[in-house]
Amino acid sequence: MLRFSRETGPRATAVFLLDESAILNPAMRISPRHSRLGRWLLAALAVNFLIPITTARASDSVKQVLVLYSLRRDVPAADVGEAHLPRILRNNVPGGVDYYSEFLDRSRFHADYAPALRDFLRLKYEGQTFDLVIAFGDATVTFIEKNRDILFPDTPVVFFSSRPLIRPAHSTGVVAEPDVAGTMLMATELQPDIRHVFVISGAESSEPSFESIARAQFKSFEPQLTFTYLTGLTKQELEPRLTTMPEHSIVYYLSVERDRNGQNFHTLEFLDWVTAASRAPVYSWTDSAMDHGIVGGSLRDQVAEVQAVGELAVRVLGGEQPESIPVVSPNLHVRQVDWRELQRWGISDAGVSGDVRVRFREPSVWDRYGLHIIGAVLLLLVQMALITGLLVQGSRRQEAEQRLLEKQDELRTSYDRIRDLGGRLLHAQDDERSRIARDLHDDIGQQVAVLAVDLELLRTGTQEAAGSLAGDALSRVQGIARSVRDLSLRLHPAKLRLIGLVPALDGLQREFSQSGIAVTITHENLPPALPHDLTLCLYRIVQEALQNAVKHGKAGEVYVHLTGSAKRIALTIVDNGTGFDVAAAWGKGLGLISMHERLDALGGTLDISSGPGVGTRIDVDVALDTMAGPKTVAV
Repeated sequence: MLRFSRETGPRATAVFLLDESAILNPAMRISPRHSRLGRWLLAALAVNFLIPITTARASDSVKQVLVLYSLRRDVPAADVGEAHLPRILRNNVPGGVDYYSEFLDRSRFHADYAPALRDFLRLKYEGQTFDLVIAFGDATVTFIEKNRDILFPDTPVVFFSSRPLIRPAHSTGVVAEPDVAGTMLMATELQPDIRHVFVISGAESSEPSFESIARAQFKSFEPQLTFTYLTGLTKQELEPRLTTMPEHSIVYYLSVERDRNGQNFHTLEFLDWVTAASRAPVYSWTDSAMDHGIVGGSLRDQVAEVQAVGELAVRVLGGEQPESIPVVSPNLHVRQVDWRELQRWGISDAGVSGDVRVRFREPSVWDRYGLHIIGAVLLLLVQMALITGLLVQGSRRQEAEQRLLEKQDELRTSYDRIRDLGGRLLHAQDDERSRIARDLHDDIGQQVAVLAVDLELLRTGTQEAAGSLAGDALSRVQGIARSVRDLSLRLHPAKLRLIGLVPALDGLQREFSQSGIAVTITHENLPPALPHDLTLCLYRIVQEALQNAVKHGKAGEVYVHLTGSAKRIALTIVDNGTGFDVAAAWGKGLGLISMHERLDALGGTLDISSGPGVGTRIDVDVALDTMAGPKTVAV
């Protein structure tokens, strides 16, 4: 026979009796085949009853936790506890937690309520053994102390209290008084002109010490502020007080769950009514009041409160004795304000110090779209840069095309000028050859013919006439020599190499002075030697300018000044002739073109200033450091 036991309760076992002989009794006429089937059935039944036993034993490691709140189920503090405490316990207690919670509703405490609640809990959890009881609120701690032997004998307790208390046996907990004075100090920082404070609280007889805590903490402000306590008033009594408060007043909301007539309220719904009716800013002491019309204060962080209680609970469930864990008093308050209420009451945020958290701030356009604005600006800048680059590139291309067109025009002009100059040079060459031929024929040729006649007469003449003929022949030969020399000098001034630039210019001065024109040539700071090409260029320019002044300008005076330095040579020629239109005459005369071409070959510049009746000025400038070739001609 096999025996299985099973009992009821949290640590249940099972009892099951099975007589194998009843299955295998021959009187039941069961065949061997059915006997094997019976054994399989017996094994299945055994497994069926062993599984609950194993499960029941595994449940022994799951901790049983009961949480008691001294509040209604819909109070924010209870909501915060129920939202965070189960998670803290289940995430930190190995084996898991069976979580139970009850809400005592301290506003309903009266002579008959506490015994009825005790009996209810005893009946509800009869036979249930808890590993830990967590008590939130002073009323709950008092209730447990009075009924512990009946409800939770020998069960550890972790509590949260808003005031110092005598530590219950076999317990530990968190004590954190409301920072009522901290909120008042913050209010005076935000509104230095406060003179009157109206304190609103309910008629909760279960915690008479809460208002007394506020009165004690307000003592340090009483010399400067006047406090009026509106305790337990009905809405009809409270409304005129809220709407007729004097200037420089604030409202301090503690908590209202019940008025003097016994009407119960949801504390935050009552706060919503107060902030809507009040004609002065409202402050409070707990963060659940935020977003219900209060300006702010040194507010208790209820999530941190639950976290502190949960940490102690985890330690107790982990095996630590609660007596060995000291009661803690952490700072659970956070200074914070509602930005919307600051704007509503015209309170400057200049009084908000750096440790104050500003909540519900409406984001500015920059806060909302800052990244979009930055992105748009960057995109705009990139587009502007691209557009500017395209415009610059287009402008440069247009400039390049314009320069190309100008160069093409210059090239075409230069080509036309060179072609015209080539034709002019051919004509000038023919004219020069004709002039030379005329000079040779009319001057030298005639003198040679006369010389031939004189020589013939000298050969056939008498002795008396020989002397006279010989003298004439000598004169003829000397005249021919002068004519050939003058012609040679006009073709090429070889004396430049022999005597230098300045003496050659002096020779031009003497030559043109004989024609009745006053020529003045001066010079200063000339280097000792110059390249032959430059001296020939300057000489030809002076020679051409003097010829134009005599032939075309009808000038009476010509001033020539030559100055130099180690790097440059400058030549200035000024006459008082009739002048001419430079633009109209440019290209018509070979002299001006030859001046320009000679200087262009040397990298120099030519500037001609003239006009009808104002004379002519020629300025020549040549850089010596850009010229190549030896300086072989003396100056």
